[in-house]
Amino acid sequence: MKKAYLETIALVELLHRECLEVIKADLDRQGIRDLNNVQAMILFNIGSDVLSVGELTNRGYYLGSNVSYNVKKMVENGYLIQERSPHDRRAVHVRLSEKALAVVQKMHDMYDKHLQALNTETFKDGELDGVNLTLRRLERFWAASMDYAPR
Repeated sequence: MKKAYLETIALVELLHRECLEVIKADLDRQGIRDLNNVQAMILFNIGSDVLSVGELTNRGYYLGSNVSYNVKKMVENGYLIQERSPHDRRAVHVRLSEKALAVVQKMHDMYDKHLQALNTETFKDGELDGVNLTLRRLERFWAASMDYAPR
């Protein structure tokens, strides 16, 4: 069981890195040089929402990245529109620009191509649902494990 558990941990990390490499390759093919793969994932996860930088950081999707730095670069490059909150002038909210929405649509197109290939070559119907269920259970286990950790 320990060997399988450690292999799962290693595979989760490997899959995350490989997904980022796939995104980077797609950005390169499109000639997008002012956006990196982590920034593209941030844009994808923002979608149609308006979020504070704190909310982005708290979501924790962006391991190994400085969210504030990435937000700053994406504002400078025209991917994010940054606005002060009308209710709390200290808070800054971001939303996608038209330029970013175009990138997000291209990412949806890329994922759709992947899905077509997965459906015909790699996975049977429902298999990914089973993988996702297992990963969600592992995530809940790890989250619960932190509750008992000494502080």
